[in-house]
Amino acid sequence: MAEQQTSQERTEQPTERRKKEAREKGQVPRSKELNTMLSLLVGGFGLVALGGYMASDFTDLFKAALTIDRDLAFDKAVLAPRLVGVIVSALGILAPLFAVLIAGVLVGPLLIGGWSFSLDTMAFKLEKLSPLKGLGRIVSAKALLELVKAVIKFGVLSVTAIIFFSLMLDQIIALGSLPAAQAFGHAVVILQWGLLAVSFAMIFIVVFDVPFELWNFNRQQMMTRQEVRDEMKDSEGRPEVKSRILALQREMAQRRMMEAVPTADVVITNPTHFAVALKYDAVSGKAPVLVAKGRDLIALQIRSVAEEHEVAIFSAPPLARALYASSDIGDEIPQDLYLAVAKVLAYIFQLRSGGGGAPAVMPDDIAVPEEYRDLYAQDGRNGDE
Repeated sequence: MAEQQTSQERTEQPTERRKKEAREKGQVPRSKELNTMLSLLVGGFGLVALGGYMASDFTDLFKAALTIDRDLAFDKAVLAPRLVGVIVSALGILAPLFAVLIAGVLVGPLLIGGWSFSLDTMAFKLEKLSPLKGLGRIVSAKALLELVKAVIKFGVLSVTAIIFFSLMLDQIIALGSLPAAQAFGHAVVILQWGLLAVSFAMIFIVVFDVPFELWNFNRQQMMTRQEVRDEMKDSEGRPEVKSRILALQREMAQRRMMEAVPTADVVITNPTHFAVALKYDAVSGKAPVLVAKGRDLIALQIRSVAEEHEVAIFSAPPLARALYASSDIGDEIPQDLYLAVAKVLAYIFQLRSGGGGAPAVMPDDIAVPEEYRDLYAQDGRNGDE
């Protein structure tokens, strides 16, 4: 019972597959406070950079818009196009600031979670209309945390606003006594510093909100042990399918190995438990290469293929076991076994050439280094000596 309960607890970190599936569903970490802070900060700096030009352009626009000839003021056909022209001109003045704000809005998601677009988040779901689930969201722990964050944010921004207006109160009151153009320019400057003050105050909220959102998102994506096991089964496939694939791979590898036996120069045997096939290229000058190896039934098959294709077979139990244990198919033989293998190859090549008139003498002093001896003694197969 305890084990079952443990397997249902979300104690495992989310896997890469879980994270990818969540992103495909549009589930990524987000911080509304970070986006708000960036929008305000970018807007404030945008006003600092563009505020002077915008104030001058708006002053000229208001002068032109409010200066109307008496005859035109009573012409209904002129007022509507003139109003449209004023709106278009105002939007043109504000366009650079809008572009800066849009850039700030787009940067926010890149800093936490990255951009994500998913149709799943826009799909209609009947469960969203459920009053019970809606009530559950309202009284949930997440809603309580959002309420706490909202209260803290309200407090921080309220204090910031009070301090800012207390410092700028005299300048705000003085706007009424300034000429229109000068008052408009000063108002833009006050707005600049107001946005920057609020955005810098938001930094204190973001510093705590972003780590919390990352932790909370990771907590929501955590998995149970059973989910991890199920995912591993789905990723690796069912055990019977996986074993079948491995069996086919071994069968194909064995078939390729048997096809390489006829190209070997010699097959060194145990003589029945082990068999290794070696190929030596005298032109390249490299060490002999092991092209096939096997034990028991596979060793018997190697011997049969070698006999069928008239490949020389040489019985040297310690050497056969040493080569089998120390080399994989396609590898050059170890340097410690060069001398022993060279004696065998010399004898085989002498047999092929007829010995040059002298009978070939079988080597009887094929020494194998001590560390290679009896490599398979632990399973009771010490050879056929």
